[in-house]
Amino acid sequence: MLLAQQLAAQRRSDRPEAPGLRVLDLMAGCGIRSLRYGVEAGAAEVWANDADPDRLALLEANLAGLGGGRCTTRTAQKLLAGCLLREQRFDLIDLDAFGCPSALVPLALEALAFEGVLYLASTDGRSPTGHDRPAAIRSLGAAARAHPASWELALRLQLGVQARAAWVLGRGIEPVFSFSEGRTFRTAVRLRRKPGPQAERLLGLLAHCHGCGDQQVQSLVQLRQWRPCLCPDQANARLSISGPLWIGPLQDPASLEALASASGASSASLSPAGARLLAQLRRDDGLPARCWPLAELAKRIGGGPPPLGDLVEALRQQGWSAQASGVMPAQLRSDAPWERLLQVAAHVVRPG
Repeated sequence: MLLAQQLAAQRRSDRPEAPGLRVLDLMAGCGIRSLRYGVEAGAAEVWANDADPDRLALLEANLAGLGGGRCTTRTAQKLLAGCLLREQRFDLIDLDAFGCPSALVPLALEALAFEGVLYLASTDGRSPTGHDRPAAIRSLGAAARAHPASWELALRLQLGVQARAAWVLGRGIEPVFSFSEGRTFRTAVRLRRKPGPQAERLLGLLAHCHGCGDQQVQSLVQLRQWRPCLCPDQANARLSISGPLWIGPLQDPASLEALASASGASSASLSPAGARLLAQLRRDDGLPARCWPLAELAKRIGGGPPPLGDLVEALRQQGWSAQASGVMPAQLRSDAPWERLLQVAAHVVRPG
């Protein structure tokens, strides 16, 4: 079972008294994921849609044996607009777009039941990773600059779009999980009836100095001047700022723990790859939003990269938050000041 199907199954089991799980697969392709929502996640209603009318026969054939299945070939905009007019809501909406789906996010949130999940995927890798800045401003309403944790940057920009769209509607979001393999950026967010306390503090800016390697994070609510980095000549410090983006958690540990428990107790458990991904995400909630590759640490201190486990343990012993990134391999997440982080990394590489 894939992580999205496991999430749908978990939502169904959490609401035994509610009507059956309702799933909308907006861009279903051939309908295999839609079928898995019905067979593996036990969804009572599965609406599989694809804008290509030539796919209808294939969709219907693939979902023929699925009770409660429905197949259509409408544009996502028209389908979601119709749901809004009919006040039709779903427990899970799967929006697996080709390119950037930002334009569809407000309508998708309108079609989502409270506590429902929007599973959103974007294949636009250039804009949110800083390789096409004008396109990022157009599609994300944000600046995206080159960053060593580029996959995470893309996910945080994607979450920022969803948070702003939900807040405009008077609602809130809670990330359940966020991950990428470098080509597709996937987030699952739970829709809350209203924003959480001080939710606005979770939207901010992320700065990275290409000169010394320092990173800083600021909330838009408390925006002020950036503190000096470690560059000896501050007049020539090269601070690249991205945002507004989500600076809050990337994962919900409680939800991931429930997914892991349900997978272990179910006969329809996660695939090996899905289980590895889940274990990886459970170890990293995504806080703080400061992440460095070990290769950059090695470049700054000289010598080889510090062993990640040893570096995490050393930082924690000094009272700092530290963990391996669950989004990108061989990356460290920490709230330690950059100067201290370099000192600890150097000591790990050359003890004594």
